[in-house]
Amino acid sequence: MADSRPSTPPPRENASASLQLTPEQVKQIEINRLKAKARQREKEQEASTSTAIPNAHNKRPLGVTPAVSSSPTAPGGSKPLKRDLRLGTYFEYDLSKMVNSKGGFLLEDGNEIDEEVRRKEKERERQRARQNLDPPMHLDASLNPKCVDCQSMDIDQTFKKVFGCLVCKKCQNEKPERYSLLTKTECKEDYLLTDPELRDEELLPHLLKANPHASTYANMMLYLRFQVEEFAWKKWGSPEALDAEYERRTAEKKKKKNKKFEQGLKELRKRTKEGVWQRRKDEEHKHVFGALETGLDGMGKQVCHTCGFTIDVEVI
Repeated sequence: MADSRPSTPPPRENASASLQLTPEQVKQIEINRLKAKARQREKEQEASTSTAIPNAHNKRPLGVTPAVSSSPTAPGGSKPLKRDLRLGTYFEYDLSKMVNSKGGFLLEDGNEIDEEVRRKEKERERQRARQNLDPPMHLDASLNPKCVDCQSMDIDQTFKKVFGCLVCKKCQNEKPERYSLLTKTECKEDYLLTDPELRDEELLPHLLKANPHASTYANMMLYLRFQVEEFAWKKWGSPEALDAEYERRTAEKKKKKNKKFEQGLKELRKRTKEGVWQRRKDEEHKHVFGALETGLDGMGKQVCHTCGFTIDVEVI
């Protein structure tokens, strides 16, 4: 009975015949589908136009919510905030009433430039130019200042203004032993002059120049050699006296240096000697004996707890 049962249901003979449609039926079905889509689209458009007009992207337009009396955006509803007293005192300026004087900025060409200001600037420029220029030469050669060595009229105006010395550039280069410039350190070390003497412009006039090592350092003070030598000869009496004083100070300085060296060496030896003695003293061993032990022969013994050294003690 199990063998007579079919494994699959028998095929339907009229299924394909019942699903076949004629061309007129297919055309009618397509027409009905298009009409249904058109009606659905009309309903959607009517619903959207009844609420709001769509934009280009078919999105809902933004609506403006009217402001009420309790809303913070309502006109006239909010009051200005009070100023915080912790901010301190400050001033409020009305920029619309302020006038731009252009202070600290370049003025544009035009009627805004004050002619009086321009005239004063030109006058100051002329004054600076006159200060930098050499004094005029007289037509009479006897009235012109001349070099004290070669009688040349081409003198150095800087030396004349600062040092009061009439000398030309040629003589400066040919006679450095007289017209060369000395620094403040050289004057103190070679001619044994002091700071108060070098700062006194009446005694020793000096020329100030920028320090070549760094712009933040103090200006260099340059002195004319023959003026420094004349003042040093006057102070010490003669060049020989200056040399003797220089030798004496050099020897004294060397003596102090040697004394300081010997003192340091002595202290070093003392520290080294004390260190060796203390180290040897610390290395010395001190016996720590225990209790007395009496033997059968009547002799006592004591043993060191650290090194084990034993001594015999006679018991009386």
